[in-house]
Amino acid sequence: MTFLITLSGIVSTSTAQIAPEEEIALLNTADMDLNQAVVSYQNELDLLIFEMSVKGTAGNTTPEPAGQMNGAPVLGYIFPTTLNPSDVGFGNVEGIVAFAVTSHPDFDDTPLWDENNDKNYENDGNSFHTHWVVLEKNEDTPEGLAVKELKKEKQSVVLPPTNPGMPMYLDSPGFSVVFREHTLKVAVPAQRVNNKRSFSYDGVTAYMEVSTDLEQPMLGVYAIYEVLSGDLRLPYNVQFK
Repeated sequence: MTFLITLSGIVSTSTAQIAPEEEIALLNTADMDLNQAVVSYQNELDLLIFEMSVKGTAGNTTPEPAGQMNGAPVLGYIFPTTLNPSDVGFGNVEGIVAFAVTSHPDFDDTPLWDENNDKNYENDGNSFHTHWVVLEKNEDTPEGLAVKELKKEKQSVVLPPTNPGMPMYLDSPGFSVVFREHTLKVAVPAQRVNNKRSFSYDGVTAYMEVSTDLEQPMLGVYAIYEVLSGDLRLPYNVQFK
């Protein structure tokens, strides 16, 4: 898998190539303009349904490839939550657990899943797919947030077996994303979040970027298009249906 080999063999110390502001702005379409974000629990099937609706067409906007890993764009619909990292298979580390639906055409980080059903498991990065990540504050990114990296850990690292092999707190759980006009929905068995059925969350749309500069965050948040609550206070609670 090219992506894993590339990331495990990083030796570059070049400066991260941040996409021009106008390119980032072009991705800020009505397709990323949130109407609402809802997480509901369906008791009959023991499922959590993560749902977002937008003013445009959900999933219709995807980033153009950079043609390389350094500066590779990542576009995401994100649910920051109050879940603990251990609830989704990570170790007992500090950070914000977020459920992310992302598109990134330069690489495939879901080696176990074939999202576009073409029998090739290594070409699905552009198709929107799901991740669990642990976010932390990082002043080296424009928005002050990045995915927590393993290289900074002084304790033993625990990752879910479905992680793609990147040196960060990132998992590729393989939950299907369903797009219907203005909405996207993902069904997550409660068992996959340690049977947690009550937690708080927020809704965010954002642009992220990969850096192969060892002095920069490997996956940082470069532009937040919208925070549903306005201040990322995670005010929303799971609805029971």
